[in-house]
Amino acid sequence: MQKTKVLKQRIITAIIIALLFIAVTVLLDSFSYSIFITAAVLLASWEWCGFIGLSQQVSKMSYLATLASMILALYFFLGITPDSDAMNSNRVAIILGLGVLFWALALLMLKGYPENASHWNDKSKIALMGLLTLIPTWTGVIQLKYIEPQGFLVLGLFVLVAAADIGAYFVGKGIGKKKLAPKLSPNKTWEGVWGGLGACFVVGAILVWFIHNYLFELTLYQFVVLLLLSLSVAMLDVIGDLLESMLKRNRGLKDSGVILPGHGGILDRVDGLLAVTPIFVLTFLIIE
Repeated sequence: MQKTKVLKQRIITAIIIALLFIAVTVLLDSFSYSIFITAAVLLASWEWCGFIGLSQQVSKMSYLATLASMILALYFFLGITPDSDAMNSNRVAIILGLGVLFWALALLMLKGYPENASHWNDKSKIALMGLLTLIPTWTGVIQLKYIEPQGFLVLGLFVLVAAADIGAYFVGKGIGKKKLAPKLSPNKTWEGVWGGLGACFVVGAILVWFIHNYLFELTLYQFVVLLLLSLSVAMLDVIGDLLESMLKRNRGLKDSGVILPGHGGILDRVDGLLAVTPIFVLTFLIIE
């Protein structure tokens, strides 16, 4: 009975979040959308304070203020104004590149856990990790909106990540046996990874077809690159999920927050997105 109630709560919350996000993404202009994303990222940074180990309000506000100041500076650095119709793509690429490098390092951290915990388990280092995950994601999601102002590319990114999560969940739950990372997330299996990969590729193929027919014509090269990108989304989604699991386990946390009934915190819902966004958006900038 309790499980049914929790599942119902999760479904209702997920539907509300999806409808709100679709409406905001499609209806808002690019600059207004950037304000919405900024608010969401600042809420996520508040949750990241739990990973750092900050418990006092003053400390949390200081971290949030640091991120807010950096984002404000990025508005000028990237040329985001109410009148602009594009961001400085070269500068965007630099920030996204830093994000990609961080996630490559994160993979090494995950492979060496828990033996390597002493190398990164420090408040200042985990605080820096938050900046290196949240800022590239903020930059990338807003850049997608500027590339395609109707918001379809943004929605495509979220749909791909959702497909990876759903495919991994149902395949893993149905036939999963071989554990992926028992020290980090005991329920994750290799079968689930392959399920997410398959679901992501199918959805990715549909999205690439949609882009080619309704947004802008793709060359064969772009077609192939975007199909391969859909496969990388599934793998990076797993890495983002595992990193959050590692940080929660490190602090003895069950969820990153409580803002989303039945789901936990914002970071619990976007952990995969954090890892996927830098390479996803950088790829679009390269093949444009």
